[in-house]
Amino acid sequence: MATCRGMDVSAYQGTQDWAALRKSGLVFAFAKATEGQRTVDPKYATHIKGILAAGLVGGSYHFAWPNQDPKAEAAHYIATVRPYAKAGYTHWLDLERYSDGRNYAGRNNAEIRAWAATWIAEVKAAFPGQRVGIYTSGDDIAAGRAPADVPLWYPAYPWGQAPYSRAEAAPQPRPSGRAPLIWQFTSTPVDRSIAYLSEADFRAWAGGTAPHNEEPEMQPTDQIAVPDWAKAAWPKDKGLADGKMQVQTALASGYAHSRKAAEQTTAILAQLGAQAATIDKLVNALGAGGGLTAAEIKAAAEAGAEAALAKLSEALQP
Repeated sequence: MATCRGMDVSAYQGTQDWAALRKSGLVFAFAKATEGQRTVDPKYATHIKGILAAGLVGGSYHFAWPNQDPKAEAAHYIATVRPYAKAGYTHWLDLERYSDGRNYAGRNNAEIRAWAATWIAEVKAAFPGQRVGIYTSGDDIAAGRAPADVPLWYPAYPWGQAPYSRAEAAPQPRPSGRAPLIWQFTSTPVDRSIAYLSEADFRAWAGGTAPHNEEPEMQPTDQIAVPDWAKAAWPKDKGLADGKMQVQTALASGYAHSRKAAEQTTAILAQLGAQAATIDKLVNALGAGGGLTAAEIKAAAEAGAEAALAKLSEALQP
């Protein structure tokens, strides 16, 4: 799967050598812009100017307080980033709960999801044609707090500190079945991410000229549901008992079944061919002297052939 590399920064990170990072293979970088209704990250302007000057795909994020007014927070973010948000700029809502829950206090899951949807709609309206996505955790996704119809930037740190190559070699994470566009795989020593698009495709996506489909690419080891008819057809197969099987197993089973069916079909067609030759010999030998006309003899034999084909059809049913 094609990927490209990125990172994100805030006031906690010092000035970066963005030109050197670009030469090292970095493709995109996002900077924290705002939080709540009034806070502006003190290093936002410095970070974003460097990001854009280096030719990286740039963007910014807003840390959400869903127990405040979403339109006021959106307006605050929009005013802060507007000087930099030119074509190809991307916007992200950082929807994550403080450890003490103070930014989620007094709101249920549905209310938080509605809040996020409102914020995203406001930003989309302010920047037509620009991408607006959401950064959120597996817990928030599982709880239904994150809208499902926007690009996902997903944080999960399975190894602690890790190089880009390790994330690129790992399977794409799928929190609650969703396939993120971007995976933030470590926060040590900086927040590093990979996007599941090539550099060219990611730039096209950021520029609004290429869609991103969240439907994940199916992998050989993925588990898929076994349909009821398959469990009924092979009740003694213990591998189907739990209702799931790997894609590679399903493909192998399908190939084996198709090959067996083809072999059976070839054998029966050969038998039918031999039967047709026998029919012609009987017709010629019996003629009308056996009490049946040639047409009657042939019709009776063909009826037997049809019965054989029907039996073949039943045998091939799953």
